[in-house]
Amino acid sequence: MNRETAKWVDKAEADWQVAQRHAREKPPRDIVCFHCQQAAEKYVKALLQESGRAVPRTNEIAEIIELLLPSDKSLGRLRQRADSLSQYAVNYRSPGMVASKRQMEAALRHADRIRLEIRTKLNLAP
Repeated sequence: MNRETAKWVDKAEADWQVAQRHAREKPPRDIVCFHCQQAAEKYVKALLQESGRAVPRTNEIAEIIELLLPSDKSLGRLRQRADSLSQYAVNYRSPGMVASKRQMEAALRHADRIRLEIRTKLNLAP
């Protein structure tokens, strides 16, 4: 794994740890969802970085996955999870929208699945 990819993985893992820690407490659910989205986004960007491609400045995880599909069709199965997480990048960061417990639990599951898939592709331990 190249050095820049490792930086993306480190940032992704930090977001994942924050999401998990907050989820165990009486969580601010919006924050948990945000960090789940951030972890998944950064993991997908790490894989893009590792492939030698330019990393776009977008929060839309599915858009990043689309860039990877020509070389790895198996990533297509992550698109639905990616779409469900992308809403937490911006929408839930402002007043007026509050994530439910069910949404938070789904965000944790989706981020974990994306995380594990990308870590496997990067030959990292789960």
